[in-house]
Amino acid sequence: MDVLQKEHERLSKRLSSSKTVDEIQKTIDLLQEARNTIAADPTKASITLAKLQNPVKAAFDATNESLKETHSSLNKYSKALDKLFKDRPLPSSDDDALSSSSSLVSRAIVMHLLREGQFSVASTFLSELSQKKESSRPQEQKTNGAEASPSLEDIQTGELREQFATMYHILHQLKFESNLLPAIQWAREHRQQLQARGSHLEFELCRLQFVWLFHGGGNPQASMAAGRQAALEYARREFHAFVPDHLREIQQLMGAMAFCPNLETSPYRAIFHNPTAWSDVAQSFTREFCSLLGLSADSPLYIAATAGAIALPTLMKVQTIMKAKRTEWTSQNELPVEIPLPPSYLFHSIFVCPVSKEQTTDENPPMMMPCGHVIANDSLQRLSKGGKFKCPYCPSESHARDARKVIL
Repeated sequence: MDVLQKEHERLSKRLSSSKTVDEIQKTIDLLQEARNTIAADPTKASITLAKLQNPVKAAFDATNESLKETHSSLNKYSKALDKLFKDRPLPSSDDDALSSSSSLVSRAIVMHLLREGQFSVASTFLSELSQKKESSRPQEQKTNGAEASPSLEDIQTGELREQFATMYHILHQLKFESNLLPAIQWAREHRQQLQARGSHLEFELCRLQFVWLFHGGGNPQASMAAGRQAALEYARREFHAFVPDHLREIQQLMGAMAFCPNLETSPYRAIFHNPTAWSDVAQSFTREFCSLLGLSADSPLYIAATAGAIALPTLMKVQTIMKAKRTEWTSQNELPVEIPLPPSYLFHSIFVCPVSKEQTTDENPPMMMPCGHVIANDSLQRLSKGGKFKCPYCPSESHARDARKVIL
């Protein structure tokens, strides 16, 4: 790997220091100048072309020499790649765990494209999928009217694409235009759902808007007094709705007014000079937006691909050792070694129902009731008996159809 890194750095330096483009541009300028001279006075054509011969030839020679050096560096880099990553036969379809779940893979790809804002690519991918009719397609499992994630048919209707287009537009305004108003408007329209989740997104957005106005509202020429006044007017107009839950935070914002000339050394410096405030609130918005759609904040395809890339060296080493010792894995759905993944990629995939004391499975998934408590689907069916039932852990009552499947 060190050799490959050195060759990569050498190739990058060669490409960055290459004068090929400059030489070609000089040749174009010479030819254009000669053309203008001949067009202005055709009698000077022979003299102009004679003067042009040597400079053009020298430019071609310099370009060819530079290309030879670049080609040589590229050859060495290719050889280093081939030496490190030797050709290995790809796994056959018999060993592919996803060969029977092509629709799930297709859905993951489409969802990733939508999350990245690649709407035209997602549309093309969906149209090509619709043209290719699969003989057998895994049916989406539904339990009590609750669906864990959108199917390809749901995505093709366009409603989900419109939702992600809205999210992408709001994120663009937030990240690149420093415009919090679309995000605040969205949070205000979904206030009840966000409050039911225990989310404080709307206040986080409004607090950042207050800080933004305090610093001049994006106008570097605004005076300190004008910024304070605009922030104070905004607080009087908007913060009254947050007093019951965020009184202390609002008091801190108001108290910072007294430290305006010396905020750098005040107790409120972390609030008004937070370099990650905009990225943090963008992540919070993305997480809450996807949560209301019943989706995770991060792309499952990206997580799976990254975790697979991290695990690949370990798995290749295990495969080599097992091949040398002529042994095989003894379990089908379990890895023989522990994979050192980052903490953000560690998920607890086992849930034991607190009612039946049994571990949930794909056939008996965990279900979350409207009150937020989670039990296994079999326990849910036994408690509900097709009608209204009381949660075994709180006084809330609900129907089984209101429960949602939990993906751990």
